[in-house]
Amino acid sequence: MHKTLFTKLWDQHEILKRGSMSLLYIDRIFLHERTGSVSLKELELKGREVKNPEQVFCTMDHIIDTFPGRNDNTIMPSGRDFIVATRNAANKAKINLFDIGNDKQGIVHVISAEQGITLPGLTQVCPDSHTCTLGALGALAWGIGSSEGEHALATKTLSLKKPKIMRARFEGQLNKGVTSKDMILYLIGNYTASGGVGHAIEFSGDTINSLEQEARFTLCNMSVEFGCFTGLIAPDQKTFDFIYGRPFAPKGDDFEKALTYWKGLYSDEDAIYDKEIYVKSNDIDPQVSWGTSPGQVISINSVIPDPDKISDLSLKSSHSKALEYMDLKPGQSMDGISIDAAFIGSCTNSRISDLRDVAKLVRGRKVSPGVKAIIVPGSTQIKNQSETEGLDRIFKEAGFEWRESGCSMCFYVGGESFKDGSRVVSSTNRNFENRQGPGIKTHLASPITVAASALKGKITDVRRV
Repeated sequence: MHKTLFTKLWDQHEILKRGSMSLLYIDRIFLHERTGSVSLKELELKGREVKNPEQVFCTMDHIIDTFPGRNDNTIMPSGRDFIVATRNAANKAKINLFDIGNDKQGIVHVISAEQGITLPGLTQVCPDSHTCTLGALGALAWGIGSSEGEHALATKTLSLKKPKIMRARFEGQLNKGVTSKDMILYLIGNYTASGGVGHAIEFSGDTINSLEQEARFTLCNMSVEFGCFTGLIAPDQKTFDFIYGRPFAPKGDDFEKALTYWKGLYSDEDAIYDKEIYVKSNDIDPQVSWGTSPGQVISINSVIPDPDKISDLSLKSSHSKALEYMDLKPGQSMDGISIDAAFIGSCTNSRISDLRDVAKLVRGRKVSPGVKAIIVPGSTQIKNQSETEGLDRIFKEAGFEWRESGCSMCFYVGGESFKDGSRVVSSTNRNFENRQGPGIKTHLASPITVAASALKGKITDVRRV
């Protein structure tokens, strides 16, 4: 049939097409307190109702504090207003709300999968660019703006232009200390942060097949950092096992019927892609970003590139500016750069598998003196599970702060931050200037690289810990 998985999902949800634009049916809509009240209140002001409110979800994650004992009174200016307004609007619209204190609360892209809300073959949108995370389940998921959110809430449809389709094939066995976070950073570093612009990307190959489901979320999460519209991985038995028994997933005979459909969600062998990339997975070492773009990343044992050796004037200028902001020099080795803080969390790397890996590494060890180290679980369920397994005790004994779930410290909007100008190694997805606070110098890395660096007080190759 020559069809990719992306095209199959697009065709199944296309209601009509006019010119280059298609009207797609939207199965699930997810909101959060930073933008949720805006869409809901605008809808109410125009006298419209939410269509199928049982298929609309909302969580508190972006603005809330992550300190134990938190409530509506956040550090962020006007944060309480956002929280209260979203709660009132969500309750009035009778949509599913996961509020502070709810055991289903968490980061939107984490709990969408965790609760079985996102399923293979569905379309899902959220006013957040990292909605592409959920493509790891074989869903067509992407981020939208508040006005698009309003339209989707009222009509369960959105109009958009079909992107081109690319495939990234990862083949071979991963080296020790290399994770899916390193895979996506390697891809972005070698093909630039704009390498996927105008495309949806499908990840495939035997390396992808060998990844556990939670690791696949990390790959798709940073598709947007590659410039892509969304990311996708065909569902397999690992996916089906992950979904089984989750609160909003089909049950009994309905699950079996859904499974029959899900097993047909894959790209045809003769499917045609607009662009293809092949990666030898054993070429990948642990990755760390050095600059202010996810594309400014190198292997941990490499040295920072010299802008003077770049012929492209625009690229040369951006590299020079990044080095100035990050207070680094060309030729400087990444391994060994002193840090002030370490952060593990965000929708990229805050799942139970991430935290288990970190616990194995830090058990019986101590965070380096002077390093502020924080771990924020991706959901209340993950927090509770971590505490049941005793992971929190390991973290605390090692010197990490253990928090409530949320987006805390991933992006700065006036709330909590690190000390101005701090150098932070972080498991988050973006390292733009001031992303984690005023003057903060963020180095992106995998959770285990972050943990190893926290123990040593400097950016460290986890393979030597």
